[in-house]
Amino acid sequence: MENNRFFLRRHVFVFVLLVVPAVCGDVSYSIPEEMKRGSIIGNVAKDLGLDLGSFSSRKARVDTEDDNVHCGVNLNTGDLMVQERIDREGLCGKKALCVLKQELVLENPLELHRINIRIQDINDNSPQFKEDSVKIEIQESASRGARFLLDEAQDGDIGENSVQGYTLEQNDNFKLNVNTKERGKKYCELVLDKELDREDKKDMTLLLTAFDGGSPQRSGSVVIHVTVLDANDNVPVFSQTLYKASLPEKSPVDTLVLTVSATDADEGLNGEITYGLNYDFEENGNVFSLHRKTGEVRVSGVIDYEKSSSYEMQISAKDGLGSASHATLIIDITDINDNAPVIYLKSLTNPIPENISPGTEVGIINVQDRDSENNRQVHCSIQHNAPFNLVPSIKNYYSLVTTGHLDRELVSDYNITITATDEGSPPLSSSKTVQLSVADINDNPPVFLEQSYSTHVTENNKPGSTLCSVSARDPDWRQNGTVIYSLLPGEVNGAPVSSYLSVNGDTGVIHAVRSFDYEQFRSLKVHVMARDNGSPPLSSNVTVSVFIMDVNDNSPQILYPAPEGNSFMTELVPKGAQGGSLVSKVIAVDADSGQNAWLSYHIVKSTDPGLFTIDVHSGEIRTQRDISESDSMKQNLIVAVKDNGQPSLSATCSMYLLISDNLAEIPEMKDVSYDEKNSHLTSYLIIALVSVSTFFLTFIIVAVGVKFCHRRKPRMLFDGAVAIPSGYPPPQYTDVDGTGTLRSINYDTYLTTGSRTSDFKFVASYNDNTLPADQTVKKSPSGFADNTGDCDGSPQEVGILLLAVSKV
Repeated sequence: MENNRFFLRRHVFVFVLLVVPAVCGDVSYSIPEEMKRGSIIGNVAKDLGLDLGSFSSRKARVDTEDDNVHCGVNLNTGDLMVQERIDREGLCGKKALCVLKQELVLENPLELHRINIRIQDINDNSPQFKEDSVKIEIQESASRGARFLLDEAQDGDIGENSVQGYTLEQNDNFKLNVNTKERGKKYCELVLDKELDREDKKDMTLLLTAFDGGSPQRSGSVVIHVTVLDANDNVPVFSQTLYKASLPEKSPVDTLVLTVSATDADEGLNGEITYGLNYDFEENGNVFSLHRKTGEVRVSGVIDYEKSSSYEMQISAKDGLGSASHATLIIDITDINDNAPVIYLKSLTNPIPENISPGTEVGIINVQDRDSENNRQVHCSIQHNAPFNLVPSIKNYYSLVTTGHLDRELVSDYNITITATDEGSPPLSSSKTVQLSVADINDNPPVFLEQSYSTHVTENNKPGSTLCSVSARDPDWRQNGTVIYSLLPGEVNGAPVSSYLSVNGDTGVIHAVRSFDYEQFRSLKVHVMARDNGSPPLSSNVTVSVFIMDVNDNSPQILYPAPEGNSFMTELVPKGAQGGSLVSKVIAVDADSGQNAWLSYHIVKSTDPGLFTIDVHSGEIRTQRDISESDSMKQNLIVAVKDNGQPSLSATCSMYLLISDNLAEIPEMKDVSYDEKNSHLTSYLIIALVSVSTFFLTFIIVAVGVKFCHRRKPRMLFDGAVAIPSGYPPPQYTDVDGTGTLRSINYDTYLTTGSRTSDFKFVASYNDNTLPADQTVKKSPSGFADNTGDCDGSPQEVGILLLAVSKV
């Protein structure tokens, strides 16, 4: 037998039946059954003219309409090989032609080739009788030539490998007659060759052997027990030699198919007929039953058209003494639509990128229906709420393609329900759900929740304090949606923005790097960038404004008079000053802003509390009443300047006033009360000023006497100090009108003309509103000309620093 298989494998022939235009072709092979796994059937790549190099990339594979894949393809050589055991009897039963239908499927693009493999029968089954022994009762009156039908031997093989004949063991009374049926089946009859004599021999045992035509030949035997009876000279006769019936599949059990009948001319026991059903138990099983008395044939098992479309059985009728006759019963099965289509997912790309082009194939669907004719015609559909469609491809294959653009941020997963419906009546359908996930690409930049951000922080904040937080959202997934925050490069007041602020890259919280000073700057504006981790990364920017709020952290600064301890300053008040006369003014500034810079002036101590008053807002010192002779010449005022902050900050200064009409009445300077610690400094200044000013006094007397008119007004006497502030407040100070902060005051200063000492008159008044911080007050001669109406003066600087000369 192994030699036969080897011979058949070496003579496997290949023939191409038909080539389907454009997309597929058929190739056929013929192989013997029971080939070993891994045996080569043929080279499909060569036979179909396919490119062997693309087999792997195109996922070449062998597929079938069911789950039984008996063959496989070698992607390296293109050989079609046996993958599973191929049993012709299990696949095709008694069919003369057994063709195993396979399909070679290639993807990208989809290509389908039908492979028909004809399975050749080998002699791997021995003939077999239904029973191990057969009992036959024969009347002794049986005449020579009487025939007794014997059960057929069954052989799973076909053709020459099936039952080809029978032999009967040598005996004296019987011989064997072998006949052929319409379909080529062999059956035998036991023929009485010599009359029986029951008295001579009552029982006989015969050995019947059935053999096939294979090589090597196989055989099977059955023992026939012959019992000789008394004479029964009539056999039952069927009303028909061939019975036919048609029955739909799925007929319920106990359904009546038909009734057979036979008659026997004998009477009594010899005429009592019993029916029997002889069938191929391997092919038909126990699908039908025959009532042994009535001859009714009924359904006893499951009838499936897809398993067998027709049944052929032998019916026997025996009388009481064993005489029998036979008839043939053929039952054709009609198909009903009892199989719903089955959907197979052959290939699927999952996940799919969201930027995939419309019309791209993402899956291959195969649909099978086991029914026949219209019952197996299938139509596939898909729900219309998803951007996918099924496109018919080859045979019963469909391509699942995209129909529109995908957006993972809108829909990240699709559950696509595919419905297959046949054309049966009523139609049957089945569904399969395919889950597709959309893979994310970085197509969305981070978006801030607000168009801009602003925050307020009080000055003198702690470094590292939290100011505010920004937040951006990115609808992308994983690293494409991970947002990182950073400050864009820039400068604030000439310094990098990173020296003022920092941002947490993960949370977007903005911190102050340093302590802010409202007096240096009041706001700053930075740009924060939100960037994702995609490739390439996407980003967006937002503006963050930080407003610094003032706190009361600066005390008022007194510009005039100079704070006590720095210089000694005295104001001259005429004795004839009336109530409400302006005596002097305290000038102060505050570096803060708003109400923190609103200043108020208060006299906290004075020599004569009822003589002078100070305007709480402007700082102007005026007399409350007319000056009398009884008032002390020396007046000392201590003025406090307070701001309006919470808590309030303040500064104090001392103002020295002398009530006198001329310098001659002024007592010696040493009598003026001032702090002991400043006495020596004042003396040195006076001596220096006397020495230096001699030249200037002469020049001033000449200039004043020649070019200017004399005007008499209250004068201020300066002892070792200027009459008005020698410097202007820093640029950051706020000039708030009405608060007493840096208002411009004009003073005209004269010396008495009748003085016993050198007389000179200073007729110009200072009218400028601002002075540079690094300059002293200066006046050109043109200023004097403006007051006198004379414009012929030559330019020259005249300092407003006046020297009070005391008599030595």
